[in-house]
Amino acid sequence: MPRHAAEAAWSVVEALGRRPGAAAIRPLFAAAPDRPARMTRRAGDILLDLSRTSVSAEILDALLALARAADMEGFLARMAAGAPVNATEGRAALHMALRAPPEATFRAGEEDATAAVQGTLAAMRGFVARIHDGTLKGATGLRFTDVLNIGIGGSDLGPAMAARALWTPTCPMRAHYLANVDAHAWEEVRARLDPARTLVLVASKTFTTQETMTNAALVRAWLAAAVGEAGAGAHLAALSTNLPATAAFGIAPERVFGFRDWVGGRFSMWSAIGLSLALALGWDAFARLLAGARAMDEHVLSAPLADNLPALLALAEVWHVDALGYPARAVLPYDERLARLPAHLQQLEMESLGKRVALDGSLLARASGPVVFGEPGTNAQHSFMQLLHQGTTPVPADIILVANPDHPHADSHRKLLANGLAQAEALLRGKDAAAVEAEMRAAGADAAAVARLLPHRVFPGDRPSALILLPRLDAFTLGQLVALYEHKVACLGALWGINPFDQWGVELGKQLAGGVLAALEGRGSARDPATAPLVAEILRLQARA
Repeated sequence: MPRHAAEAAWSVVEALGRRPGAAAIRPLFAAAPDRPARMTRRAGDILLDLSRTSVSAEILDALLALARAADMEGFLARMAAGAPVNATEGRAALHMALRAPPEATFRAGEEDATAAVQGTLAAMRGFVARIHDGTLKGATGLRFTDVLNIGIGGSDLGPAMAARALWTPTCPMRAHYLANVDAHAWEEVRARLDPARTLVLVASKTFTTQETMTNAALVRAWLAAAVGEAGAGAHLAALSTNLPATAAFGIAPERVFGFRDWVGGRFSMWSAIGLSLALALGWDAFARLLAGARAMDEHVLSAPLADNLPALLALAEVWHVDALGYPARAVLPYDERLARLPAHLQQLEMESLGKRVALDGSLLARASGPVVFGEPGTNAQHSFMQLLHQGTTPVPADIILVANPDHPHADSHRKLLANGLAQAEALLRGKDAAAVEAEMRAAGADAAAVARLLPHRVFPGDRPSALILLPRLDAFTLGQLVALYEHKVACLGALWGINPFDQWGVELGKQLAGGVLAALEGRGSARDPATAPLVAEILRLQARA
């Protein structure tokens, strides 16, 4: 669709955001008591309730018009068709192919993407079966009980999040994740591992990622010290495409599982990068995870925009970021098992949407991706929720609830759910001065105390939240939930006219680190005038230690 049509649609949305009272939510409930029903949608097992946002019927119509003007549906269709939607790198973004059934017809240019995926899955499944049945053992003849995944970014965050969410004591193996090049991380993980029973996965597409390969060298030396240099290879596998490098590291080619360049790191949990999940949780659970994501894929490609959960989440974000000027969003999963979901979404969204130029290279005319942060409820209520309730700038929140727990402690779960629902209600309703004064007077406060404390105890309310409800948390529903956010990112890429599939911003610091490392090793001097004195001070402190 012509660019001027999209700009005209943007102008309508932004004009609505400038109206007096545009951010007010409570009047919408007063005008339409059935608002929750009007603003709730379902897809598979997921319920999405946007009633606690200031998106009215008129605003939703304008946002849907923007989605059509930006050709959101066309963008999603091109992505599914294997078009090079990652325009700056000339690549497809075919993470949907990773969870497609064998009869699917995904293609990336001339390549049969479905066939490539199915071949990798078959190899992974066979490897998992041989580990679990004891055909493949460690060098000393002991069966593997633990899997250690060494990776960073997309090679760590998604699998680590899912393992935390889904692992139970009945699972076949324990999963551990090592990402930070800070060796304190390795020391902490090492204390929990027996090298004779540990299988190590090195996850790096190029097998050159500095942090990953530094950690891999530490772990390989640990294995060799325990089982011998000749036996270390029995404990190693790789998730990579660089066969010469993996062979040089001592990993047999049948233990290397690759993935294509049309799989972006932050979208790669469903690929060979998920091997740690298949090993720890079992193949059936991994297959259910893929199936859940596939169900959301089918929804996003077929549901009308007005009923399309990823599209609606994206449109609500555009309303908050661009029409109302809210620069951040909190993710509040009221389930301890989802403790790492905010971290995964930080990378998924901020690496994808932290862009300042449009696809044609021009500077964006409006804000793009917000800051994403979060913590599980109820912990969040005792840390940063103060800012959400009474801070100067509203922060929209995604509140994620799970109706049925995977434990027998019903009282605890009822209190957890009550807190999540109450936070949504408190953000919406707030507490005005009259209510505060009445409450204080009922408690016996005198007029002076009321006058002094009243401003501090007023809650403005009209703070937006999106409520997401799952019936339970299992592999299938987690797959749906993660894919929901993946597709939200794609929808926002279409709306903002940016490429959500590249990440050039992560490269500069990595490039400069080489020169700084040389200075720290005494092989040169730091060129940056702000860095040089710090390097000198670090070297002085190290010399004194």
